[in-house]
Amino acid sequence: MKLCIQVPCLNEESTLPDVLKTIPKTIPGIDEIEIVIINDGSTDKTVEVAKKYGVKHFVLHPMRRGLAQSFQDGIMKCLELGADIIVNTDGDNQYPSEEIPRLIKPILDGKADMVVADRQVQKIVHFSAGKKFFQKFGTWVLNKAANTNLPDGPSGFRAYSREAALKINVLTRFSYAMETIIQAGNSGIAIATLPIQVNPKTRESRLFNSSAEHVMRSGAAIFRAFVMYRPYALFITISVILFVLGAIPFGRFLWGFFDNQAGQHIQSLLFGVVFMVGAIMSFTLGIIADLTRMNRLIQEKQLEYTRKLWLKK
Repeated sequence: MKLCIQVPCLNEESTLPDVLKTIPKTIPGIDEIEIVIINDGSTDKTVEVAKKYGVKHFVLHPMRRGLAQSFQDGIMKCLELGADIIVNTDGDNQYPSEEIPRLIKPILDGKADMVVADRQVQKIVHFSAGKKFFQKFGTWVLNKAANTNLPDGPSGFRAYSREAALKINVLTRFSYAMETIIQAGNSGIAIATLPIQVNPKTRESRLFNSSAEHVMRSGAAIFRAFVMYRPYALFITISVILFVLGAIPFGRFLWGFFDNQAGQHIQSLLFGVVFMVGAIMSFTLGIIADLTRMNRLIQEKQLEYTRKLWLKK
């Protein structure tokens, strides 16, 4: 059983040693442990530091390509190395590497194909009240979109079985966290969770410049994934709302029509028609989007099969 631990890095020369020093050298049930550093255009000595601590496997981006692409490239590198289990952690040492044995245990026991660490956000002292609220709200929305019940959806400290990793296909450039859970939840991948305590803060997040930007980007990622995997739920809901909004003024016009006062309710007729047309268009878009979803599922199966064939060569 081979474990690969991937560490996306962007100028992490000062914190990477703490990450690498605390990664367990042996784990019960694991025969081999490899570390993969994804260097996302670092301008410091991140790579040199990693080599100093014995890291042999790297994915090198000559320029910054973003966390999501770094994650996806790391997954593919780990699969190429023959990983049976893949752990994703961060180079800023926010996640406790010593928890990796507990993180992968549900996969080793055959109880899950994906494990997401619960940072217990409400207990993190350096998180503001606003950030805690948005983390909790974002997780609630994510669970609705993914049909899951995770306490901490945005957490990046995760473990994947080989089968789960083969199914992952990240499209966004912002972050993989939300999208991969929605994919997993809608693909029938068994997901477990594990409470952890994060390490003290070492630096500000480089993923976004402000809380507002984080909320907007996370919301856009969830919306995009929601449309991709559950379009009927979205468009049918919009269609029903528009139909109800259209039925009210339309009904008012009909009441006036039978009361010989139709001329006084032309505006109601116009509003009703506009909303009704919108409802029909939304319903039609829902049908088209659902057909697209089915085609995407077929393509994902083909991609998974292609990856398996390619990795066997």
